[in-house]
Amino acid sequence: MPAPATPPAGLDLQVELPVFSGPFRLLAELILDQKVDVCDVPVAMVTDAFVQGGRAAASAWTLEEATWFLAVCATLLELKLGRLLPRPVTETEEDLLGGISPDLLYARSLELGAFRRLADRIDERLAAVALLVPRTAGPPAEFAHLYPDVLARVTPDALAAAAAALLAPSPQVDLSHLAPIRVSLRASMDAVQAHLAAVGEASFRDLLHDCPERIHVVVKFLALLELHRQGKIDLEQAELFGEIEVRWRSDWATGRGSGR
Repeated sequence: MPAPATPPAGLDLQVELPVFSGPFRLLAELILDQKVDVCDVPVAMVTDAFVQGGRAAASAWTLEEATWFLAVCATLLELKLGRLLPRPVTETEEDLLGGISPDLLYARSLELGAFRRLADRIDERLAAVALLVPRTAGPPAEFAHLYPDVLARVTPDALAAAAAALLAPSPQVDLSHLAPIRVSLRASMDAVQAHLAAVGEASFRDLLHDCPERIHVVVKFLALLELHRQGKIDLEQAELFGEIEVRWRSDWATGRGSGR
């Protein structure tokens, strides 16, 4: 990335960032010299400092100074986007073989051999089929009467029987071997919402009083997460592995709440 032109001597914009405090000219030089990681520099805060001092700068900066500042900001944004966007990774043969156990490497060699044999068989089949030429002409007129009529034995009753067999409903699938669904996320969300709307606040442990099995506890927890995402409840946990307090958002009922 080519660096912008040398900054004008009169440019002196002070910035206050978590990783740097001082003139913007020095910050730009450190970033372009790769002494400061561009991902650690919030460009939005630099822009805010520029906008806040824009009126004073309008009378103090020259066109050259303002142009240099905008060019450096554009370069920083391009550098930051290049660092954040994923890059294609090309695996070399050493990468594919490095760190692989001999058993796994042997298994992969067997798979490769199988794919090669399969490719050879497909190539042989394609070559054989390429030699086949279908007959596109119909039967000669003098022999047309010798061909059997394929619809000679077709009757309306046979067509009706075939249609009935084709359009008949599928037999019911036996699901007795599957575990029945005893709890649903929607039902748990409705129960939690009704309970919190009545009491206003409760702990997660209190909401589990009607959960006889572990699956009910899991679904109840998922219901809390979904209600929190919709902005209907607030969750609070004072310490790690501590009690989770669930609070109903009264402003959501009036339409002022927002999804999260």
